[in-house]
Amino acid sequence: MSSITVSGDDDPFIWLEGVDSPQAHAWVEARNAETVNALCDTQFERDRIALLDILNAQDRVPWIVQRGRFLYNFWQDEQNPKGLWRRTTLASYCTVAPEWEAVLDIDTLARDEGEDWVWRGCTSLPPTHRCGLVQLSRGGADAVVIREFDLAEKRFIEGGFFLPEAKGGAAWLDDNTLLVSTALGGEPFQTTSGYARTVRRWRRGTSFEAAPVVFECERTEIAAWGWREHSPSYPRICFMRQPDFFTKALYVEDSKGVQHQVDIPADGNLCVERNWLVLSLRSDWAVAERRYKAGALLVIDIDALLAGNRDFTILFEPTPTCFLQNFAAAGNAVAFKVLDHVRSRILFARHDNGKWQVEPVSGLPGMETLDFYRLVENDLDWLGEDKQHGETFVITSQSSIIPPTLWLARPGENAEMLKQAPVRFDAAGLMIAQHNAASVDGEKIPYFQVARADLPLDGSNLCLLIGYGGYQISSLPYYGASVGKLWLERAGVLVIANIRGGGEFGPDWHKAGTRAGKMLAHDDFAAVAKDLVARGVTRPQRLACKGGSNGGLLVGNMFTRYPDLFGAIHCAVPLLDMKRYTKLTAGSSWVSEYGDPDKPEDWAFLQELSPYHQVQPHQKYPPMLLTTSARDDRVHPGHARKMAAKLAVQGYCVYFHEPLDGGHAGATDNAHLAFNDALSFAFFRKTIA
Repeated sequence: MSSITVSGDDDPFIWLEGVDSPQAHAWVEARNAETVNALCDTQFERDRIALLDILNAQDRVPWIVQRGRFLYNFWQDEQNPKGLWRRTTLASYCTVAPEWEAVLDIDTLARDEGEDWVWRGCTSLPPTHRCGLVQLSRGGADAVVIREFDLAEKRFIEGGFFLPEAKGGAAWLDDNTLLVSTALGGEPFQTTSGYARTVRRWRRGTSFEAAPVVFECERTEIAAWGWREHSPSYPRICFMRQPDFFTKALYVEDSKGVQHQVDIPADGNLCVERNWLVLSLRSDWAVAERRYKAGALLVIDIDALLAGNRDFTILFEPTPTCFLQNFAAAGNAVAFKVLDHVRSRILFARHDNGKWQVEPVSGLPGMETLDFYRLVENDLDWLGEDKQHGETFVITSQSSIIPPTLWLARPGENAEMLKQAPVRFDAAGLMIAQHNAASVDGEKIPYFQVARADLPLDGSNLCLLIGYGGYQISSLPYYGASVGKLWLERAGVLVIANIRGGGEFGPDWHKAGTRAGKMLAHDDFAAVAKDLVARGVTRPQRLACKGGSNGGLLVGNMFTRYPDLFGAIHCAVPLLDMKRYTKLTAGSSWVSEYGDPDKPEDWAFLQELSPYHQVQPHQKYPPMLLTTSARDDRVHPGHARKMAAKLAVQGYCVYFHEPLDGGHAGATDNAHLAFNDALSFAFFRKTIA
């Protein structure tokens, strides 16, 4: 067994960062073959087929969004693996068998054009929604090609707007003008993160290269973009620049084309709807002799704000147990989700007769995970007399053992059940319980445990621990067909950790798990593992963990810092080399979350939580499965590749798999997704089971 130490940029495996290099490709193909030979047995194949049947099932719930009088849905199944963009009416959708009209067949398009197209959405122009900007990705990458599409004729427009592959997007100003935020044009138009540095106003019939720049940010910032609010009563052109991942600056353009920065906290999250600016705070804010709490949700008339008014209305303030998760506005209504003791609630605020009224949505299940989104993409003014119809949200309710239900909800009305997904695995006897573990500093770390009610506490149970702990994203008990079918149905235990760095307890909970605190977030996860062992739920040899992206960094740290707690680790699309992460794809945009490795004071803590640097020879590490994608242009596949190479050279048990496509999601179709999930559980079956 040879010993290789990585110090600074002295990296013997840096050649694996060459995404398209023949040498790296040969290495990937060899590792893929080894992993398939080791894990893809007869049981794997049965599992893969079972999952694919579930993913392709015709009785799935179609997710919808309304444009004009149609509901649109993107659908993938056995006949349409790449997907079919289709539409129906709300009346038809509410029936048992809706009548769908095909709008764009991605499989046919990809075959005819010889491209590995992956659907990334369409931005259409109200009020007719006849013109659309279709976004297509090659192999699932974040970079997209943008092409103008006629939604009435259901065809691409010859000679219409077209933008080659790049990160970024475009928004409609009017029928003949776009605001384009794209990294096209080389370094002058790109930030160091690879996103758009400029916004260009592009008129139909002119060359894109000649389109004037109307807004920009610094190259060291993350991105700039612009859009138009199309309300006839409140037309408005807005621009945004994003200095780092958690700060933004909003600008509103006046009738003379002058852009005015809106005086609000840089680290707030916001949306503009009609004449309303809705703002959630990440830090306390003192203004106009008032003090607003971090985690509060505020609203104000944006024209009054631009004129100097600072009298915000508070729609929500956090309590010691209840924290804002997200929000969205539609017309004169704002929907928002809170977690109270990590349990979901959704509330509506509506402006009527000069006042905002806030009330919880009624008619929903009380103990399930709730989420929502705005149904109608139109401004209310386009809807004629049926204005309140526009203030409609789709709510989903589900849990780890109850499949999703879709509801229609409007302020002042009970939620109306729309569609209910069928059961995909046998959940008889399963229950969800909440527990707390004590972290290294005494902080209580909640976690959900999904297991049989009569679970024996003798350390014998197979247990899978998952978590994320980053970017203020909460980890909640959602319904997962794969983990249900291949794990819970087979008497496995699923545990979801609510560690610092997430959003379960507001902005401060997130901030406590960033930068040097990231190590503390990882300690939280280990504390949950220890608590599971102490309670007799499992033992280290029967305990696995899994995480992806930032969660891949989390479980990578379990591998190097807490190897004695786990019997197997699946690390997906991960960050692992924290010395070079800012130099790879979008990495430099995450400095506010992790720190800057080029600063000695930041590298002092980053090197301690960089799994690639912390791997040492002659240790008792558990088996590891590393998965990534050659088309992941968000988290570079070099992280997983280099870690796998280093572990293999040192003689450790490591499996690696990297398909050619998949993007950061790891899969672009149902067959690919079924393969990935079956591979993961085959790995657990052959290690801890």
